[in-house]
Amino acid sequence: MENLKKGCQILPFTSYTSKAEFTKLKYNFVWGAATAAYQIEGAACEGGRGPCIWDTYCLERPASIVNGDNGNTAVNSYYKMKDDVQMLKKTGLNAYRFSISWSRIFPGGRPNRGVNREGVDYYNSLINELKSNRIEPFVTLWHFDTPSCLQEEYGGFLDERIICDFKAYAEFCFWEFGDRVVNWITLNEPANHCQYGYDMGGVAPGRTKNPTTEPYIVAHNMILSHATVVELYRQRFQESQGGQIGITLDSLHFEPLDPHKKEDKDAAIRAIDFHFGWFMEPLVRGKYPDTMIKNVGSRLPEFTKEEANLVKGSYDFLGLNYYCSYYATIGKPDDVGSVTKDSNVHSQPEDLDDKPIGEKGGVYWFYSYPPGLHKLLVHIKKAYGNPVIIITENGWPDEANNHVKLEEACVDKKRIDYYNAHLQSVLQAMKEHVKVVGYFAWSLMDNFEWGSGYSVRFGLFYVDYKDGKYTRYPKNSAMWFMNFLKNPKKLHDTRKRNAESESIDSGPQSKK
Repeated sequence: MENLKKGCQILPFTSYTSKAEFTKLKYNFVWGAATAAYQIEGAACEGGRGPCIWDTYCLERPASIVNGDNGNTAVNSYYKMKDDVQMLKKTGLNAYRFSISWSRIFPGGRPNRGVNREGVDYYNSLINELKSNRIEPFVTLWHFDTPSCLQEEYGGFLDERIICDFKAYAEFCFWEFGDRVVNWITLNEPANHCQYGYDMGGVAPGRTKNPTTEPYIVAHNMILSHATVVELYRQRFQESQGGQIGITLDSLHFEPLDPHKKEDKDAAIRAIDFHFGWFMEPLVRGKYPDTMIKNVGSRLPEFTKEEANLVKGSYDFLGLNYYCSYYATIGKPDDVGSVTKDSNVHSQPEDLDDKPIGEKGGVYWFYSYPPGLHKLLVHIKKAYGNPVIIITENGWPDEANNHVKLEEACVDKKRIDYYNAHLQSVLQAMKEHVKVVGYFAWSLMDNFEWGSGYSVRFGLFYVDYKDGKYTRYPKNSAMWFMNFLKNPKKLHDTRKRNAESESIDSGPQSKK
C-alpha cells in the first residue's frame, strides 16, 4: 500500500451488509482472494519449470489471445511472492487460494522423470510465508495447466492414463505440503476446459477436431481423476493431516427468456445441467444428469458400478465460481453435435425487450446479475443435498485502459458495488440455510486473463505493466475490503435483518 500515489480518490466506505452479519451465521467464515499459477507467476522458462499447455497454446496460436499476450512473465509473482502475501495481510484477508503449477513440480509430468526442487522450494516458501502471516492456504492442484509433455504424449485428459499421472502428482503435493495445507481443491472449472478446450477451441489445448465426443471423454477422465485423488487423500493423508478436499465448479445462472413458457423454463435448467450438473450430478449420484443422457445418447460415457461408487461423495466441500447470468430459451435444431448444441439451449444477455439482464462489465461475456448467485446457491441446495460451499471466485472486470492515469485506474466503484451486491446475495442464501462457509474475490491482482490477455483487469490491486517492475497499487476495492473486514459494526444498513440466525456446521478447517 505504500506504493499508492498521492491524489488517488478514496471513496467513502458504504455497505448494506457487514462482516458481522456473516459471523453471526458462520463463526469461522473464510475471507480470501484467488489467483492461478499461469496467470500470475511468470518465470515460465526459469526455476526448472517445464512448459504447460498454455505455454504451447500462446506460442502456437498467438492470434487467439488479445494482443498476442502470454503468461511468460505474467505479473512476476514468482519473484514478488512476499509482496503479494503482504497485500493479502494488509487487506485483512485470512485465506489465499492459489494453484500449484504441475510442470513446475514435475517438468516431465511424472516423478520418475525428475522432481524440480527449486519449484518445490518456491511453494514451500509461499506456504510458509502465508502461515507466518496467519493466512490460510487453499491450494488448487490443477488450474488449466496440464504439462505439455503429457498433452503431446497421449492427449492429456483425453486419455485415461492421465488418472495415474494426476494421482502421482497429487500424492507428492499431499506429502510435501500437507503438513501445512489443509484445504485442497483438485480441479478448477473442468467444464470450461472440456467445452472451450475440446469443442470451441478458444482455450488451451484448442482442439476442435471431434466436438461430438472429445469433450465428454475429457470430462469423464477428469471426474475419475478427481475421485481417484480424493480417495487417495482420504485413505492415506486426511486422518493424519486433518484436512479436507473438494473441487471447484463454475456456473452461470440462467433465467427463462419467457418465464411463462415451459420450454424456456426447461431450457434454463438444461443449461445448468450441461455445465454445472455435468460434474455435480456424478459427484452426488454417480451418474450424469438425465437431460444429458437423453440429449447426448451413446456419445456420453457411462460409469461402471465401481467407478460410480468411487465418484459418489468424492468431496468434502464444493468450490463454486460465479460471475454472471444469462437468459435461456430453446435452441434451434442442429445436426452437428457438441456440448453447446446438444443442450438444445440458446442463451443471451438480453430479455424479450432487448434489455440486458444486468450491467455489462469490461469483457464481452460479462453481465452482472447479483440475484443469480442467490438463486444458483438455492438451486444447488435443493438439487444436490445442501453441500458445504465455498465461493472460490467472484469478481468484476474492468476493460484495461493503459492510458488512464493511475489515480483514475484505482477508482473502481463498479467493482465495489459488484462485491457488495453479491455478498448480499450470499448472505441471503445463508439465511435460507445454504451452507456457504467462505468467499474468495477474483482476483487478488490484475493478471493474464486467458484469451483476454491483459486487456481486462479483475484485480483488487492494480498492476503497472509498463514500469518494468509490475508494481502493485491498491484499488479502492482493496480498501473497501480492508474496512469491511476490520469494521465489526454495520454501516449504512437500511434493510431489515433477522434478529437471530442458525449457525452452520462443517466449515473449512484451519490448522494453526
